[in-house]
Amino acid sequence: MAKTMGYRDWRWKAVWWNQLFLLWITVEAQTRYSIPEELRRGSVVGNLAKDLSLSLSDILSRKLRVASEAGEQYFSVDAGKGELVVNDRIDRDAICGQSASCVLTLQIVIDNPLQLYRVEVEIQDVNDNSPSFPSTEKILQIAESAAAGTHFPLDAAQDLDVGVNAVRSYSLSKDDFFTLKIKDVSGGKRVPELVLSKSVDREMKSKHKLILTAIDGGNPARSGTCQITINILDINDNFPAFEKNIYKVSINENAANGTSVLTLKAKDADEGLNGEIEFSFAAHTPENVLSVFHIDSLTGEIRLIGDLDFETHSNYEIYVTAADKGSPKMEGHCTVHIEVLDVNDNPPNIFLTSQPNSVPENAPSGTVVALISARDVDSGDNGKVTLQLPKDIPFKLKSSFSDNYVLITHGALDREQFTEYNVEITATDKGSPPMSSKKTVNVNITDVNDNPPVFTQSTYAVYLKENRLPGSILYSLSASDSDSGENAKISYSILDSKVQDVSVSSYVYINSDNGSIYSMHSFDYEKLKVFQIQVQAKDHGSP
Repeated sequence: MAKTMGYRDWRWKAVWWNQLFLLWITVEAQTRYSIPEELRRGSVVGNLAKDLSLSLSDILSRKLRVASEAGEQYFSVDAGKGELVVNDRIDRDAICGQSASCVLTLQIVIDNPLQLYRVEVEIQDVNDNSPSFPSTEKILQIAESAAAGTHFPLDAAQDLDVGVNAVRSYSLSKDDFFTLKIKDVSGGKRVPELVLSKSVDREMKSKHKLILTAIDGGNPARSGTCQITINILDINDNFPAFEKNIYKVSINENAANGTSVLTLKAKDADEGLNGEIEFSFAAHTPENVLSVFHIDSLTGEIRLIGDLDFETHSNYEIYVTAADKGSPKMEGHCTVHIEVLDVNDNPPNIFLTSQPNSVPENAPSGTVVALISARDVDSGDNGKVTLQLPKDIPFKLKSSFSDNYVLITHGALDREQFTEYNVEITATDKGSPPMSSKKTVNVNITDVNDNPPVFTQSTYAVYLKENRLPGSILYSLSASDSDSGENAKISYSILDSKVQDVSVSSYVYINSDNGSIYSMHSFDYEKLKVFQIQVQAKDHGSP
């Protein structure tokens, strides 16, 4: 039977539409702060409440929280002042290494309704590290026949700081025979070289001691030193020379162990042992190079002996020495730049920025269920990710910004058919071949009171014997409601009517919980042969 909508129904509809008007809206905004590293805990980064146009009451009532993509909670929010403050020690050198840019990305999430803001905090370097050499002492063997103007490579100093705070210049203690030259190499690096300014004579002075100082560009500047001991030797007067000073080569990150990377060539004008060359990686070559590459001492071939990973090391810079077998040994030097090429070896990852909300079954299309982000650590097209949902579910994904998505409803929901959905999200990158991963999001559908109670029959015929005792049970009715909870809990009542001008409630009463009907007094067939009562079943829903 059709039911006409009354005032209470319209008022209920208005309440729901008012609530639904406050649905979460994606805010495509971004806020950026800059702070120096090593700020003390509690230092203020910026006023989030002001910059995100939020009131202090919003921060408390809507449960604003900070999530960091870096995994560490370096920041927190002072809810009383609405300020973003430093929560833990920030060491830029440990976080970003030698990267010129160091930016921590925060996700500011607030509830009721859900909103997501992206906040970037640039960590500026302070000059808290001094330059240091691989070793505090270096020993050089120089033949007395070395010509004036000969260059001898020195180890470059390293500085954990970056930018102007990195190594800027070198100086050498005063010496009549040696001067310092700074050589510019690829990547903007500067490497010191020792230059023989005039010929040496071992018989006059067999040993020279110099102090090499590296100075950074900080204010105040910091410095580090290395003592150079030069032993003047005799005989072998030609050093090996590589065909190139700098070699550049590329290799895929999935190259198999044993793959040949490059074969170096060097020549020595001397004869015999003085002209026989042995190749080796330079002293102080880091372990991350030695564990991945090997050089054949006789052929100069560099081979792969370990696993490459573009996401860990995208390039290597290797210093190679060619030394002859003369006495004393003479050395030539070159630099090998190895670029690691990315292959699609990492599947994309799916993250739930917020836990999924329960959705009422009468929620309109566009209701926000959850916030989702996708990441792929590969580069280029290998790191570009798209998300997909199955076609036969009433949900869809709406792109937000920077690989962030919103899971929203898309179609009618009916809790009586499906109480929950296991929404399978598939993330696929654009690599060749593509890689994918899946994540299931459980969405609960909550009940609304959209079903009335229904009796098993519309009419019941009950036959009674006269003169039964008052309080006897006459009949038990039963109604069902396909809703759940309070919406399905039923109360029974008898609608007031007249029997022989007397209210029906004088004849019978009903148990409101179970629908059992009882007599109020004994019936007399000669006075009353038949009568009708109307029973109402009403659920406890609202409305």
